Parts: sequence; structure tokens; C-alpha cells
Amino acid sequence: MSEIAGELARVKGAFAQPTLTLLHQRQAAVVITIFRAAFGRNNKPIATARLHTQVEQHLAAIREAGETEVPSGSGKDICQRWMRGQWLVRSLDEQGNEVYSLTSHAQQALELVKNLARDRATLSEHRIATILGTVRRFNSEANPDRGARVTLLNDEIARLKAERDRLVDGADMVSATEDYMVEGFTELLSLISALPSDFARVEERFATIRAEILAAFRAEDRPAGEVIDEYLARADALMTATHEGRAFEGAFALLRDDALVTQLREDLTALLEHPLADGILGDADRAELRGTVRLVRDGLDRVLAQRSRVTATLKEYIVSHDAARDRELEQTLRQVESELMTWMAETGPRATHDVPLLPSRVGVDHLRERFHDPADDVLPDRISAADPADAPGLSLAALMAQGGPQLGSLRQRLDDALRDLLPAASLGELFDSLEPSLRRPVEIFGLLHLAANRDLRTEDALESFVAVRPDGTERTFAVPRMPLPDPDLDREEARS
Repeated sequence: MSEIAGELARVKGAFAQPTLTLLHQRQAAVVITIFRAAFGRNNKPIATARLHTQVEQHLAAIREAGETEVPSGSGKDICQRWMRGQWLVRSLDEQGNEVYSLTSHAQQALELVKNLARDRATLSEHRIATILGTVRRFNSEANPDRGARVTLLNDEIARLKAERDRLVDGADMVSATEDYMVEGFTELLSLISALPSDFARVEERFATIRAEILAAFRAEDRPAGEVIDEYLARADALMTATHEGRAFEGAFALLRDDALVTQLREDLTALLEHPLADGILGDADRAELRGTVRLVRDGLDRVLAQRSRVTATLKEYIVSHDAARDRELEQTLRQVESELMTWMAETGPRATHDVPLLPSRVGVDHLRERFHDPADDVLPDRISAADPADAPGLSLAALMAQGGPQLGSLRQRLDDALRDLLPAASLGELFDSLEPSLRRPVEIFGLLHLAANRDLRTEDALESFVAVRPDGTERTFAVPRMPLPDPDLDREEARS
């Protein structure tokens, strides 16, 4: 393959990446606009139903603005197409709800568009000074020659000491120019805007490792210990052998150092309070710089949560792994091997035997739940005939005393009271005037039943019903008072 052909293959491979496929389509401007409006700069996860609604609302507003190159379909269909394009990913949050978030490819595309949309000079004093300072610092930290490294450090100390002495002696301070500040803020914002995609890349790596671990466990073609060792090796390599992993470790080390975090906040505050910052930075840029520490913390939290999911997968498998089942499977395979060796010893070299791939199912209509027990066939002991003379005597009065209410007698007494033949102002007074045989506790229910059939109403007050049990003992019941109508008043109302 010629050099130009190899270069073409590499370029085609780059264009096949999801980042460039997103930017290369006709609707790229609309998709990038919706991503920036929905997810913002922090790429906070959005609930699936909410994003579907937001996509439909944003597309309707874009159509009203006159744009014709707009994705078609419902918000759900469009989000699913974006997932197939590897620009959106759907996962579960800590509460178990489905959420969408941007992939590292989509965030990289947003970062590229943001950098292109930001005004910046191609060459400036700040750019050259930054390059010189970075190269100098890089060489002082990486130079293998001890003497050369000491010389570099001495030169830097001498330069800083001279600058300090000059300022202490009252020399004029050299103020930064506006162009210098613009270039500095531009490069700083560019570095900060690249952080979310870097964290997303590490998060996606861990998600890929988790999927591969689950597949390896389900396949059961390797010992579990080998799978776990491989995960530990890959996790360690991810943190040390990749740019994203090293960035993650550096950010993690930064957040562990309170002094560095405090210094970062103070430096950002000083830059934002610079006299030239008001004319250079907009509200969005200021918010982005102020939220740098929070941006790093959120990215670390998402990566740590994804790594915890991988660890939880390993723990769940180790805890729920059934060693007894593995031993039973091993014993079964050994029995099969033994039977196979016996069969091969008794048959010829060309003998064949058809073995089904899966055992056939047993057709059983009903399985017995109980089996024969000889004890169930033993006849029970014969019942001896009882002497009628031994039966206890029971009178009709005793049977009636144990029965229900005597509705016939109670109805007659209630009618007499309603005709003023029995003096009683309420149902309780009528009950207390009855003979003991009609004052059993059960008679109260019978009397209330008869009163209800005659539409007698109860009052809020309570009255006592003194009942007499068949054994002669008394018991008092509190029952809502039910007054009996006065027959004389009823007759006067009838005359009038």
C-alpha cells in the first residue's frame, strides 16, 4: 500500500468515528443546537420522557424559525436514532430511573463547535509564552540529566527572585494587555470545556468493561478468578496507560488536596475580578469558569459510580456463585466420561450412537402428591353404644333459655307499650319492666330489631339495659336511648 493510500485509510477511519459522523450530516447544526440547549455544559443526565418532550419542543421552535433540515419523527424515535449513532446513551440513575446522557463522541463534537464559534487569534504573545513556559516546565520535570535539571531549576529560581526583588523595590508593574487576556481566557475555557468529554470517555470504558465481564461470567468458559484478575489488570491499565485514565487520576489527586482546590478557586476568582475581565467574558463564560471545581467533581462522581457498578457486578457474582452446582456438574461430566469409556471398550471403532442434544421431555399428566400408607387402611375403633339413661336431662325451659330472642312475646309487650297499656317512656324502661325470662342479653337485640321495624328513632344519649342471664346473674348494657311515642299526643294530633 502506498503512502497516500495509507493516509486515505486513516482519514476514512477518522470520518467513521461517531464524532465526525455527527458533524458531517446535513442536520448537524440542528442536532448540536438541541444537545447544547438540553444538556448544557455539564452534561447532566435527563429523564427519558423529559428529553423526548424537550426534543419535540425544540424542533417545533426551529421549524418556526424557518429551518428545513430538521429530523423527522417523534421525540422518542429521534432519541433512539441518536442512540444508534452513539451520540446518546441510556442508563439508570441512583434512584433506578431511566436517563439520557451525551456520549464522549457527542461532547467532543460540541467542544469542537464551541471552539470554532469562539473568537481567537491564530498567533499571539500569550500563545508563544504559553508554549515556551510549557516546554520549559516539561523539560525541567522530565530531563534525565541531574545536572541539567538542577541548572533549569536554578535559572527559574533566579528569574523569580529577580522579579520579586524588582516589585519589592517599587518598580512599575507591567500590566497585561487586552489581547493577552483574551488569548489567556480563550485557552483556559478551551481546556475546561474538554473535561466533560474526557470524563465521559473513562465512564464509557468502565461501562464496556462491565458488559464484557457480564458476558464472560455468563459464558462460563473461564474460571471466575481469571475473569476477576483480568478486570483488575484492565482497570489498572485504564488508569495508567490511557490519556483519559491519567487525567482522571490527576483530577482525583487534585480534589484530594484541599490546598490545591483552594488555590484553584482563589486563582479563578482573581482572574474573574481582573479589570479587563468584564469586557472580555460574557455571563456564560463567567459561569463556566466559576463552575470548574463543580464540573470536575461531577465528572469524578459519574466515573466512580460507573466503577462501583463494575465492582458490584463482581461482588454479586462472587456472593451468588453456587459452588455446589459446579461440583454437581463436574460429577455428572465425570459419569458421562466413564460411561463413554465403557461404551468404547465394548464396541467397534466404527460404531455410532445417536445422542440427542437435549434430553427429551417427560409427558406426565399428573404426579401423585401422596403415596400409599398402610396405616391409612386401618379401620377406626368401633363406637360403643351409649346408655340413654346416662344422657343428661334437658328441659324445654333450659333449651329456650339458650335460644334466640322471643320475638312473639317481645312484639306483644312493645305493642302494649305503644298503646299506653304498659307505662314506659323509652325502650330501656320497657325492657327493665319485663319479667326476668324476657330480659336475657339476647332479648335486647330482639327488642331493638322490633323497634327499628316500627321506625323508632334513637337519641344521642345512652340508657342502661339491665339484663338477667339464665343463671340469675345480671349485666348492664349501655344502648342509645330510644323514646317511645306518647299515645295521647298521637290521638290529639289525629283529632286536630
